Amino acid sequence: MNYPSYIALYKSGELKRRVKMLYQMLKSCDLCPRECGVNRVAGELGGCKSGVRPAVSSHNAHMGEEPPITGKNGSGTIFFTNCTMKCVFCQNYPISQLGNGEEVTVTRLAGMMLSLQKRGCHNINFVTPSHYAAQIVHAILIAVAKGLNLPIVYNTSGFDSLKVIKLLEGVVEIYLPDMKYDDDKNALKCSRVSGYKEANMLAVAEMIRQVGNLKTDERGIAVSGVIIRHLVLPDGLSGSKGVLKQIAENFGTGTYISLMNQYFPAYKAVDDTVLKHKIDHDYYHDIVEQMENLGFESGWIQEQA
Repeated sequence: MNYPSYIALYKSGELKRRVKMLYQMLKSCDLCPRECGVNRVAGELGGCKSGVRPAVSSHNAHMGEEPPITGKNGSGTIFFTNCTMKCVFCQNYPISQLGNGEEVTVTRLAGMMLSLQKRGCHNINFVTPSHYAAQIVHAILIAVAKGLNLPIVYNTSGFDSLKVIKLLEGVVEIYLPDMKYDDDKNALKCSRVSGYKEANMLAVAEMIRQVGNLKTDERGIAVSGVIIRHLVLPDGLSGSKGVLKQIAENFGTGTYISLMNQYFPAYKAVDDTVLKHKIDHDYYHDIVEQMENLGFESGWIQEQA
């Protein structure tokens, strides 16, 4: 058996075919649910402000992810510049909204992956990857020919195209999507996107169909599966209880949840009457209790420092 799965796709020629299909999508871009329709190959820019070359802000061994992702040696994270969403509270806004980073070739991107593997990282973790799906798979195609053999983590906002996620089957071993909202009204208010809830549910359902619930090796390191992240926002704006209920009803209580309490006002949130406040401790623990009452079997509760 070839592991990870993309090795078999590479040997069969299927990985190269996927690259061609994804690049074709760039010519009238619908890599995300915005479906801007711009020709990124010709230099046109859509909502994500990204062209045909991927832009990277950093790559390093990251020790701050969920324990099954970080492990002992760290997750080999590659942070991409720009984003398909416009979250007014984004804590990484210099990267996601202001465009801090450097355009690189896919060959250099492949080199980053190989260097992180050489450093002993447990996986390659693409952070905010949705708008660069084509370039990422292209870089994997190059890197696997040079010995890449780590599982791929697709660390996404969850605002993903179902068509793209289907093309990632066998390429991605571990999906790390957000489920940010249970209400499109708040998604539009806080993240400036329409149709988040439906797009998110369809994408996550496909991720779970592909790789199932989280699986770890004898060291507790993730080898495949889905971890759903949810960041609790002030005053119920994220609809946390509704999100947890939706996960339980649609995907089951065996789904691994990362319930995050690290919110702090950043970017445009500092001027918002609601988002300028931190999370109330009792409110967060009420959501934790909801999670327990629903019967979730596994997860990680991330407390605020």
